[in-house]
Amino acid sequence: MAIDVEKVRGDTPGVAHRVHFNNAGAGLMPRQVLDAVVGHLTLEAEIGGYEAAGEAAVELDGVYDSVARLLGSQRDEIALTENATVAWQLAFYSLGFRPGDRILTARAEYAANYVAFLQVAKRTGAVIEVIPDDRDGVLDPDALERMIDHRVKLIAITWVPTNGGLCNPAAAVGKIARSRGITYLLDACQAVGQMPTLVQELGCDFLTATGRKFLRGPRGTGFLYVRRELVHSLEPPVIDHFAAPWVSRDRFELRPDARRFETWENNYAARLGLGRVPIKGFRFSHDDDSMSLEGD
Repeated sequence: MAIDVEKVRGDTPGVAHRVHFNNAGAGLMPRQVLDAVVGHLTLEAEIGGYEAAGEAAVELDGVYDSVARLLGSQRDEIALTENATVAWQLAFYSLGFRPGDRILTARAEYAANYVAFLQVAKRTGAVIEVIPDDRDGVLDPDALERMIDHRVKLIAITWVPTNGGLCNPAAAVGKIARSRGITYLLDACQAVGQMPTLVQELGCDFLTATGRKFLRGPRGTGFLYVRRELVHSLEPPVIDHFAAPWVSRDRFELRPDARRFETWENNYAARLGLGRVPIKGFRFSHDDDSMSLEGD
């Protein structure tokens, strides 16, 4: 669906006084996002944070539906986080590694992810291996296929690296990972908002992304997709009584959905802003009692 460029520019206050090319860092927020954030902060100042969250409860809950629609997933597969790095870390550190386990990653992997690989390798004896590129400098699925054996614990790649125009073949990687029963963690931070990100087509077990880049949401927002069939086998690296209710003196129970990766306290104003982002020809619609995707 074509984007009405003039309408989008009209909804973006920042373009009136600035030529902004740094969407890969943080996009300019549209008016509806700004209004949602400022409006909720104002309400918190007027009636209190808990009370304001109570008044916005339906809309806050609907953000899970919005993100799930964006990814072609179910709402119970979505966790909302304060950024994409936290989302990625929660997924990665929930996996148990042992000596000799192999982590396969891309040559153009994001630095924050790679240092986490290094830390886990140092702690556990896992091994990091880089998947070769093809002659165009893109991850080579055939080379990946040849690397697979029973010791491969995880395939973790960045779909679109931060710098340059590289776009790795995320769906081709997913096809290999799914056919071999290997966990696949996809960093989609620079992809979401630029291209279709349907998790069933990508074949990933985890997908992480931010709200601040091409979605043009507020800073301090991100989300994690966890495939439903996997979530019950995962224990987050940190929990609180939201992720894992304390059910008796010596026992807790992890939530049955992806929100076991969340904590109780959140930036509700930013979440409401994330829920208002217009998405590539579609807009999240916030009615009083429902949320749907509408064409621009």
